[in-house]
Amino acid sequence: MRQLWHCTTRGRLLNGLAGLVVAMLPLLLPDTAGALPSNDKNKAKIPAVRWDEEHPGCTFSRSDDGHYHYGMWYEDIGITMSVDAQELEKVHHRPERFFAVLVDVRYRGQGTLDFGVENISLEFVKHFKVVQTSLDPDAFSEKVQNDADERDHQMAREVEKHPEKKEEKEAFVKALLKDSAELQEFVGKNSLRATRLGPGNPETSGWVLFSTDSKWIPSGWKKQEEFILRVPVDGKIFEFPFKLPPKPGEVMLRRRE
Repeated sequence: MRQLWHCTTRGRLLNGLAGLVVAMLPLLLPDTAGALPSNDKNKAKIPAVRWDEEHPGCTFSRSDDGHYHYGMWYEDIGITMSVDAQELEKVHHRPERFFAVLVDVRYRGQGTLDFGVENISLEFVKHFKVVQTSLDPDAFSEKVQNDADERDHQMAREVEKHPEKKEEKEAFVKALLKDSAELQEFVGKNSLRATRLGPGNPETSGWVLFSTDSKWIPSGWKKQEEFILRVPVDGKIFEFPFKLPPKPGEVMLRRRE
């Protein structure tokens, strides 16, 4: 799997996703009694299974590529969520603002399990508890293309008015189109997709993106943000409450490539 796409002004990709995927695999291995269902009666009618590091079947770890990993087994279903320690900073460096998490789902039952992605959601706890559902990969990719086309046309109009800036504008548009193409390729190849799990196909993994384009989500983050990722599976909701950073002021050192 390719690494999570992160655009800088030069459109460079992050290094080390291969290491991230390898690092997260052991997190789903412990065969314990399983996570405990959430007792939040105000939540909805769908039963929830909530991650808690103190509960059997729940794990937390840091990897030297700069990611946090939250794992949880409940009955025959295991889910690991991974997030970049610098995800908050990276949101604002992308041409399309989104928050990304890597989700790995495993099924060890003998039957089949239909897994869908359209109702996966992320709650921004400190921002009026705004809940964003996951972006549809195909619709998002189309939006990226449309936005790039519009910016290209806008730059062409500006060059007509200011021909002396033609070289500068053309260089900007070239970089923008390259970045957009890389993002579209990443989304197309690496997004989490709906699938049927079973003995012959026990695992699925991919990136899930959430828009941060909301009046309730400001351009500046708090020193420590809180989130709840919710993944509906087999009639239950797997909840992953997490913070960035996990501890106030924590800075994770990354392995140099």
